[in-house]
Amino acid sequence: MTLFPLILLFPVLGLAINAILGRRVSVKVTGSIASAAVFMSFLTALGGLRALLALPESDRVIIYRLWDWISAGSLHVDLALRLDPLSALMTLVVTGVGFLIHVYSIGYMSHDRDYPRFFIYLNLFMFSMLTLVTGSNFLVLFVGWEGVGLCSYLLIGFWFDKMFTPTMSNSSAGKKAFIVNRIGDFGFLLALFLIFKNFGSLDFDSVFTTALHHPAPTAVMTAIGLLLLLGATGKSAQIPLFVWLPDAMAGPTPVSALIHAATMVTAGVYMVARSHVLYALAPTALSTVAIIGGLTAFFAATIAVTQNDIKKVLAYSTVSQLGYMFLGLGSAAFSAGLFHVMTHAFFKALLFLGAGSVIHALHEEQDIRNMGGLRKKLPLTFATFAIATLAIAGMPGLSGFFSKDEILAAAFQNGPRWLWVMGVVTAGLTSFYMFRLLFLTFFGKSRVAPEKESKIHESPKIMTIPLMILALLSVIGGWVGLPPVMGPNLFANFLAPAFEGLHHIEGFGHQGHLSHSAEWILMGVSTAMALAGFVLAWTLFMKPANLGARLSGERGAFYRLLEDKYRIDEIYEALIIRPLAWLSQQLWRIVDEMIIYGFVNFSGLLVRVGGEVVRIFQTGYVQTYAFFMVLGLLAILLKLIF
Repeated sequence: MTLFPLILLFPVLGLAINAILGRRVSVKVTGSIASAAVFMSFLTALGGLRALLALPESDRVIIYRLWDWISAGSLHVDLALRLDPLSALMTLVVTGVGFLIHVYSIGYMSHDRDYPRFFIYLNLFMFSMLTLVTGSNFLVLFVGWEGVGLCSYLLIGFWFDKMFTPTMSNSSAGKKAFIVNRIGDFGFLLALFLIFKNFGSLDFDSVFTTALHHPAPTAVMTAIGLLLLLGATGKSAQIPLFVWLPDAMAGPTPVSALIHAATMVTAGVYMVARSHVLYALAPTALSTVAIIGGLTAFFAATIAVTQNDIKKVLAYSTVSQLGYMFLGLGSAAFSAGLFHVMTHAFFKALLFLGAGSVIHALHEEQDIRNMGGLRKKLPLTFATFAIATLAIAGMPGLSGFFSKDEILAAAFQNGPRWLWVMGVVTAGLTSFYMFRLLFLTFFGKSRVAPEKESKIHESPKIMTIPLMILALLSVIGGWVGLPPVMGPNLFANFLAPAFEGLHHIEGFGHQGHLSHSAEWILMGVSTAMALAGFVLAWTLFMKPANLGARLSGERGAFYRLLEDKYRIDEIYEALIIRPLAWLSQQLWRIVDEMIIYGFVNFSGLLVRVGGEVVRIFQTGYVQTYAFFMVLGLLAILLKLIF
């Protein structure tokens, strides 16, 4: 399909048109232009998928070389796009979910005066994300990687004149995301340097082929894997660089759905999956991916159980689910990790948009303690939100059940058993905090402020139709990846050509399957944990007596620690930020003021003193010059005489 590169052009055209029109047209026109641009990219992605499926399975890779970008010495980089099963999956998820969120945003941003800037930023993000997932080499991927980081900063701080918390402005939240991501990006850059030094290229095919036949020393391969992981922990909010994502909720809710649930935060997952050959050749780095993922999933889930801001609960849920994806990748189940990327995009985007519908109806109220009883007043929002809750909790038959079960099965089969236990416990916590959120928001007696309760209304169709489509996908999206005991895994079969390189590495590509009985037992355990989380949430938050105690009761020390997010931000502030600020001040005083400024000022003093001396002789008067000439002649005569 020769038109596939147009997938990048449509978002650029959308943002260019809206930049020209500005506020001269309504939000519906601006939003429609931006949405149409993304829809055209979605159609292009469908065309690319069709072209890919028309090829034999072993040849499902199409490279579109646009032009020679960099040619310096031995470094040759083409501006080229890659269409294979992995990029086809990501483009469909990005453009499909992105289109629905664009449409939803038309209604959500209808009263915002800066709507042109909002839709320009959204289209710029779509261009950057599509560049990231279609790049044919690490450098093009990195350009898109940096682009989504920039767009994240712009969109998180979109309402830059407002406060996110009493101590943090929206613009500060944007800067926090940008700076934390730069830490990960530094590791990514170092990995690129090592890749080029050891394999002589940054092109995916060249790097992976060379690595398979002439791998670098084990220590170097491990270093490359760990540095790439550092980049992924920044972009995909894993321990220790997860702290930016909860504060990214300062942006408008569609931003949370698009960037921080469905697309940008999965960039790290995509990058690790794309680098599967390098990780397969570095078992230590691959195991680290699993450990980081498992710890992040559990750690974030424990925080989510105590949060009261509806978007904060979903933010920590996102961090936890991203941890599941890394657990799958690190357990050598790359297709399982990507399967969860797809299903998570459906139900988490739905949860964020549902939360946005609630916030919209309650006039910016986000504290779930001030909600309750909304299911009758927001029936469509409630129904779709409930479906998404069932999906993320892993209830059988919905999309989250299939993808989460596949990850847990891989962790049980290929990883240390304690990681599987942690994943199962996290499944129970996920069910608990999501049903807690559902019950406190939509059930029980209303706790909404009287002045807001009379104005509660269901969101317009332009916001609820995307909710219904995402709800449908949350129900049926998992059936393309059935476990072996239930049928063929169409999803894994589709992605198999993208991971063909694993078959050339000992220990990969030929792993045996779990027995059917083991599969049923594992599914039963994860389902039991999901049901246990539901029952516990029902007991604590659906009985009026218990609910009152939970909302107004005294908190224990451990509960307060979880509510304060383990005080990780305060620890970073004490151990990293303040020492660095102190060191910067000392360097400023010693290096800048004393050494650099001192050298510059001393140089100026020398010039000034020299000028004063020269002025004695350079007066501009003829008689002065004649006087010095006579003195010079006398000096010469005295020299000759004596």
